[in-house]
Amino acid sequence: MKSFERVQPRSWDEAASALAAAKKAGVSAEAKGAGTELLDRLKEYNLAPDQVIDLRRLNSHNSIRRNSSGGASIGALVTLASVASDLKADFPALADACEGAATPQIRNAATLAGNLCQRPRCWYFRSSEFQCLKKGGVECLAKSGENEFHAIFGNNTCAIVHPSAAGVALVALNARIETLAAGGGRTLAAADFFVRPEVEIFAENALEAGELVVEIHVEKPQALRSAYRKIKHKQAFDWPLADAAVAWREEGGVAKDVRIVIGSAAPVPWRAKAAEALVEGKKIDSALAARAGEAALEGATPLGKNAYKLPMVAAVVRRTLLASAGLPDGTEEHG
Repeated sequence: MKSFERVQPRSWDEAASALAAAKKAGVSAEAKGAGTELLDRLKEYNLAPDQVIDLRRLNSHNSIRRNSSGGASIGALVTLASVASDLKADFPALADACEGAATPQIRNAATLAGNLCQRPRCWYFRSSEFQCLKKGGVECLAKSGENEFHAIFGNNTCAIVHPSAAGVALVALNARIETLAAGGGRTLAAADFFVRPEVEIFAENALEAGELVVEIHVEKPQALRSAYRKIKHKQAFDWPLADAAVAWREEGGVAKDVRIVIGSAAPVPWRAKAAEALVEGKKIDSALAARAGEAALEGATPLGKNAYKLPMVAAVVRRTLLASAGLPDGTEEHG
């Protein structure tokens, strides 16, 4: 592991300024909260910054604030464990996505912003032995290589899957992500925060150099229903093979403003728009959930070794819809 300078800013503005100064000086710099993902990349020789801007001990953007309409603003440094415990009643999709991530030790340290900004877990990208497309190579090696855990949607350019379960839930909840940079901040819809490889091959989100996530905002419309479910290879800590988040408003006994988002299946949290259209304006029951699960596969382009994900995606969408409606989804005994 290459040695680096640790910079400890006293404020978020100072952190943004430090990143801007590093860019101007041609010094490579990375920001870190808990550093769980950063440490992985350093150990894998996937990253070798000259500076690490340490945000962990900053005194703001580290709590959850409620607004008068029941929404919440979640600071970038709030841990996954805190999101899971504090938002379970109002935003179960987000709470369950955070509660199921990693291990208890990691959830008690890892931050929500860090979870959103993770880099891909693709072994070709992570390994120092391969020069894949995302590292300046000429092709995505997974497309014709070992791709059993890779994308079945949106995989024409690069077959990574986005690793953030929280991102799947936040896109379903139509969340907003607030940022800060030396030149000022902005607010992005969660769906616009994540970018596909054909838009930007070297990044998975819309953050510019030196831009930091500071707050995540979720609103709670009246009669909001949401849920998150995932399928793993084993029940202990493991990355999902397929996961999904669903959010909708109950109005007159039917589902309105339906958002169905699939994870572990595309380079970004993937909107299942055909399934959303099928469910919109209808009362969710087991038959409708099953049809929506099949509709969620529209546009899938599985690779040589990952077609097994198709029935998994259909199943996890069905289960998540049922759970969001308070109906048995077949996973209750494991809850």
